[in-house]
Amino acid sequence: MHLIIMRHGEAGWHTLDQERELTEAGRAGVASVAAQIAKSPWRPERIWASPYTRARQTAAIVSEVLNCPVEECPVITPDDDPGNCLDLLLENKASPLMLVSHMPFVGCLSTLLVDGHRKGIPFMTAQAVLLDMPVVGPGCADLKAQFLP
Repeated sequence: MHLIIMRHGEAGWHTLDQERELTEAGRAGVASVAAQIAKSPWRPERIWASPYTRARQTAAIVSEVLNCPVEECPVITPDDDPGNCLDLLLENKASPLMLVSHMPFVGCLSTLLVDGHRKGIPFMTAQAVLLDMPVVGPGCADLKAQFLP
């Protein structure tokens, strides 16, 4: 399975974290990364997006560029347990699959899949990584590529 993990684009401020919207710079960064993915051999079949506004907006931009459907995934918000996402990945049949979420979740999920721990690596806004997993599980993925705005 190929999994693309992407952090949402730069977002502005709002009193409610869930309602923060992408800035113009954030939209541009997302579009740049989406264009890079479109030129790669790893165009996703499906996108899972966090229900937070900035992640849904990021997924919508990527979906438009890559022409693939988006599903809201409620267990990939900033403070969710990556283990719950791992359970969903085990049931998933789409590959490549793209996941659009937040820090610290994207960093924790990436290190869980690559290194088998949840310490987390930093992601800049709109950054995406491609993981190759012959089998889905902790420590079973290899980092194959990254896409930077």
